Amino acid sequence: MSEVFEGYERQYCELSANLSRKCNSASVIHDSEQKKQKLSEISSGIDEADVLIRKMDLEARSLQPGVKATLLAKLREYKADLNKLKKEFKRISSPNAHDELLESGMADVHSVSAEQRDRLSMSVERLNQSSDRIKESRRTVLETEELGISILEDLHQQRQTLLHAHNKLYDVDSAIDKSKKVLTTMSRRITKNKWIAGSVIVALVLAIVLILYYKISHR
Repeated sequence: MSEVFEGYERQYCELSANLSRKCNSASVIHDSEQKKQKLSEISSGIDEADVLIRKMDLEARSLQPGVKATLLAKLREYKADLNKLKKEFKRISSPNAHDELLESGMADVHSVSAEQRDRLSMSVERLNQSSDRIKESRRTVLETEELGISILEDLHQQRQTLLHAHNKLYDVDSAIDKSKKVLTTMSRRITKNKWIAGSVIVALVLAIVLILYYKISHR
């Protein structure tokens, strides 16, 4: 469901219910000036309702086919409701509206036609449905927000775990570097000892050769 469409729908339902109440009160007003003012308010409200209907139509047609079909079906109900309001406005704004009311047995100033009651009830019901959808949307948003917070907490824990692992790897790397240095030092010492041992052996061989040569030469 489109949130934009729901916003227009809520405005229309509130406006429709308000217009129904104004039509009911205007039909029993006897003062011409008061009635003229009330009719002017109703006319402006009907124009505003027309604008909302057009906005809902444009929004519904811009959506996916499945959602579009559902919203257009609902929109046809709103258009029919608005047409009834227009007919009611036309009836109560006619010069003989009061006489017609008297002739039809509606002279009681507190009476309301069944059609008007039904329309008002329908508008209230649609307004309640729209409120329920908005509450459901808010609940979904809150659940999504809670899920987002949970995910962020998990990511934070994973980040801490990675940082801890990174620190361990750094310590291991430092230990490896130290081991390399020790091995290098030992290798150098071994090489140095080999050279010393080699030098000693060469010196001994030379000494032995000289001794043998000396003995042989003095026989």
